[in-house]
Amino acid sequence: MADSKADLLAGAGGLVTEESQTHHEGRKALLLVRNNEDCTEFIALAKTMGIRIVERVEQRGRDDPQWFMGQGKLQDIAEELASRTTKHPWESVDLLLLHTNATPRQLVGVNDTVGLEVWDRVRLLLSLFTAHASSVEARTQVRIARLQSDRTVLREVVKQQTTGERAGFGGAGKTAAGSVLTNVNAELAALRKKQRKQNRSASERRRQRKKQAVTVGLAGYTNAGKSSLFRNLSGKEVLVENRLFSTLESTIGRLEASPRVLLADTIGFIDGLPNATLDAFRATLAEAIECDLLLLLVDVGDPIAEIDRKLQTSLRELSERVLESDHASIMERIQLVLTKADTADQASLDSAIEMVATHGFINPLVLSSHTGAGIEELRTTMLHSLFGPQRNVIIHPGRQGEPAIEALLSRLFDTVYVHDHQRENNVIKVRISASDETLAILQATYGERIELK
Repeated sequence: MADSKADLLAGAGGLVTEESQTHHEGRKALLLVRNNEDCTEFIALAKTMGIRIVERVEQRGRDDPQWFMGQGKLQDIAEELASRTTKHPWESVDLLLLHTNATPRQLVGVNDTVGLEVWDRVRLLLSLFTAHASSVEARTQVRIARLQSDRTVLREVVKQQTTGERAGFGGAGKTAAGSVLTNVNAELAALRKKQRKQNRSASERRRQRKKQAVTVGLAGYTNAGKSSLFRNLSGKEVLVENRLFSTLESTIGRLEASPRVLLADTIGFIDGLPNATLDAFRATLAEAIECDLLLLLVDVGDPIAEIDRKLQTSLRELSERVLESDHASIMERIQLVLTKADTADQASLDSAIEMVATHGFINPLVLSSHTGAGIEELRTTMLHSLFGPQRNVIIHPGRQGEPAIEALLSRLFDTVYVHDHQRENNVIKVRISASDETLAILQATYGERIELK
């Protein structure tokens, strides 16, 4: 590794002199793969960032614990890079991508041998998060996750220096690496304090919202169509793009024409993201998990094996987050939604419905935010789940001294979901969604003044 480029240490950009690079459009990379693994999702992540993979370099066999690839293979790559000319296919390559969640030792080993910036799957995701974080809360979360990851690499450098496995770090030897590590620890402590304050504020906002409305969370694998559905249900303009992790922070809106139903769209799940990294986004995920109804979205346009993998990943992540948040009952409040139905034929839809049934989801809803098909059925299902079945009631006028008929209508708006109402002569006819229990309480309180039709 070049001593003067400590900031490129195994992808740990920004640790020494400046903030992490956020613009990677146009960069060129080599992708290192073991055993002909499927890299489709990994390549899509790189493409989302504007990184072009110029060549895929493969090697069969077990991962080397120190260099990921065999040391001889890495040395061949290093020599090829060192001797490249202006017309060489690798001419502008300045990044190595490892198709794995690499250990700190592997990241340092590859970087030492080849001399380029190195990202594994986790560092690719963190760089993508850094590029997409827009709010203060999201930037704090991403910076914590990135520093936690980079710190493991720095510790490996210090360890190798202490045991004599490597020479000094930069011009100052061991002291420089230890100094950077000390600075990282100090920044992490400050950021965590800041995040705790942000989390308390977010928790209080959720508590206040719950007093006045019910909440529907949207969750699912990244690019499952959450933002498109959120916009369709709320009428609120949000970023909708066909790319991975276009949403990194929570967006809160209201079900269109119903201030009593809140919608929470948040970060998507992805396979292989370590718990330590995902923990930085705990508060963001809480917006969706701490809800009255959770819509779990699955892209039905994917191949059946991908649908199964993504659903299992989403369920696993939800289970872990739910248990940590002590909201285990949320698993009973999940409504599975198969999205992007316009991209699948009937045979594919039938196969997907059959497959999700093996995971316990026997009544999935199928819809397309693009065409609008299935949206009204989803709204009806949401209201039934949150408030109860649809009913018609009549509010009658009271005797002298009893609450006015308008006061009872206001009480209905506060207690149940009111679809519409109209006044006829001296009564008000109201179409509502309400449970048997809620309706019984209202009738016990107001007697024959609330008549069920």
